[in-house]
Amino acid sequence: QVQLVESGGGLVQAGGSLRLSCAASGSIFGIGAMGWYRQAPGKQRELVAIITRRGSTDYAPSVKGRFTISRDNAENTVYLQMGSLKTEDTAVYYCQANLGTTNYWGQGTQVTVSS
Repeated sequence: QVQLVESGGGLVQAGGSLRLSCAASGSIFGIGAMGWYRQAPGKQRELVAIITRRGSTDYAPSVKGRFTISRDNAENTVYLQMGSLKTEDTAVYYCQANLGTTNYWGQGTQVTVSS
């Protein structure tokens, strides 16, 4: 089992920045790609950014150039630096980690961007 704990969410004004963190623990040997997803009220969960163990990244078009995903393999932690935040970025942000054929999820952290 892998446990993922997110932190760093909160309330921020449009144009501001936040950094999310997600720490993995438990049976973490062999964790592969890690990513961030988000779900806004009434909408489906969507991929925000993903990073492989080697550091290759991919982003949703809506956040490219504003968000940066990174990871520290030694600390088993993945980060999401969010900048130039917009009200439409308001959502619950979830961390995901892939281990073999299983995807693990964190409990989510709320990000609210006010106008």
